[in-house]
Amino acid sequence: MSDFAAMTPEEQDSALTELACAAAEQWGFGPETGIELFKHRENVVFSVVAGDERFAMRVHRPGYHSDAELESELAWIAALREDGFPTPAVVPTADGRSMARVAVPAVPGERQVDLLEWFDGEPVGEAETEALDDPADAVATFRTIGELTATAHNQAESWQRPPSFTRHAWDADGLLGTEPFWGPYWELEVLTDDQRSLLQRMKSQALVDLADFGRGPDRYGLIHADLVPDNLLRGDDGLCVIDFDDAGFGWHLFDIATSLFPSLLDDWFHDAQAALIEGYRRRRPLPDDHLERLPLFFVLRGTTYLGWAQTRRESESAEIIGALVAAGMDDVINDYLGSE
Repeated sequence: MSDFAAMTPEEQDSALTELACAAAEQWGFGPETGIELFKHRENVVFSVVAGDERFAMRVHRPGYHSDAELESELAWIAALREDGFPTPAVVPTADGRSMARVAVPAVPGERQVDLLEWFDGEPVGEAETEALDDPADAVATFRTIGELTATAHNQAESWQRPPSFTRHAWDADGLLGTEPFWGPYWELEVLTDDQRSLLQRMKSQALVDLADFGRGPDRYGLIHADLVPDNLLRGDDGLCVIDFDDAGFGWHLFDIATSLFPSLLDDWFHDAQAALIEGYRRRRPLPDDHLERLPLFFVLRGTTYLGWAQTRRESESAEIIGALVAAGMDDVINDYLGSE
């Protein structure tokens, strides 16, 4: 793995393309199939064109999910789609599996690979752009996100999950335990001693509040955990929600906080938040006494980004995101503690 990490980005892309070509055989695609790198982030996405059909092939980052966890993610995607939720179809391998394990000499170990229907559309908002600069567009987008989030929560609450279903949890332990799911947020180098002290005060209060709030089905269940505007595509055929990589069990308010957190400093934030809540309530109840807990979940979402940045210290994007979130966390925490 260290040799692979030492490769240039171009060399890594070439090696992963070789793996994608080998993986294509698992779906019965021949050598004439067009396979091109589409996006290289934590997972690597390839465009696969076979005849007049196009697919999205995901080559997963190593070690994030077990096979059973990935198969469970794909099972939820398929169930959501069957119930009318706008998300791509899962395309099984030639022998009927939802995913494959593939290895080539250029890439260390095996990589998990799956294939999804291609949705021809563009992200409603990209993290790297100013796509939501228009306040009216932002409000409309978040109203839609609210409706989609509530629809997914409804489906998850009524869905009979397969007995083998397993996913990680954004619960008290996964967020605030000794080994948080996205890493020890308090170890981020840019944090000051005062910030670490504030984080500890927050943790003590948050554990009490989470226990008090509880995990009833009206507030906790399967969540997308990344329904931000860049994971909502718009095309001629309507809308499509993608990227269930972080989906797991968690509080519904954590899902809502995740969608809103990147926009906390935007001028139109309060209008967008109101629109998301309005959209959510069109599809599912959201009691006022639940909503009063939202400052807690903004804090919890912020700590996950600190943990994410801490575990990816060598990444330039993690360094930037970690510094930005750390700079704003004092206000987010004080807003929460001040509401207690």
